[in-house]
Amino acid sequence: MSHIPLRVPLRDTPHVYGAVTRILHWLMAALILWQFLGMGLRAIYGRQDWLAPFVGSHAPVGAALFVLVILRVLWALANRRTRPAHGDGWQGRAAAAGHGLLYLLMLAIPSLGLLRAWGSERGLTLFGAQIFAPKSPPVEWTAALAGALHGELAWLLLAAVAGHVAMVGVHQAMWRDGTLKRMAGRR
Repeated sequence: MSHIPLRVPLRDTPHVYGAVTRILHWLMAALILWQFLGMGLRAIYGRQDWLAPFVGSHAPVGAALFVLVILRVLWALANRRTRPAHGDGWQGRAAAAGHGLLYLLMLAIPSLGLLRAWGSERGLTLFGAQIFAPKSPPVEWTAALAGALHGELAWLLLAAVAGHVAMVGVHQAMWRDGTLKRMAGRR
């Protein structure tokens, strides 16, 4: 059983993820849940007025997630020597590969959304600031590439997140190795 300090440090340690990592992790988890809830409801019910808060916030929340994942990658790199280890053997390699897939998808999906917005005739305005001016004519290949991959990779991300959550359950219920405590605390 790993040692869990009474107070969570700001930076990661070999025993626990620090406060910054935890805040980034859980904030991103909440925003990703918001995105999937909205897009899942849209897939089930189509375009409905009551879904406007979800659909209308998709691009700003996606952009916020993109910024957060970049910050999270930079923070992970800054803490790489002091973070809790994934473990040895095939389980450690599988955990590292799973986390790598999550990060890759969390970077690729909003990148594709931004690429689509860059080439579109609508452009992109976030939080009142124009990020990309409308293109006339639109850049067709950006819409084709993002249209082919953005949503499909998002559903792959959902599967990877489900696998991540399932493995936390395995660590907690079967292996009892304190993995959940390192990110969530004592409870």
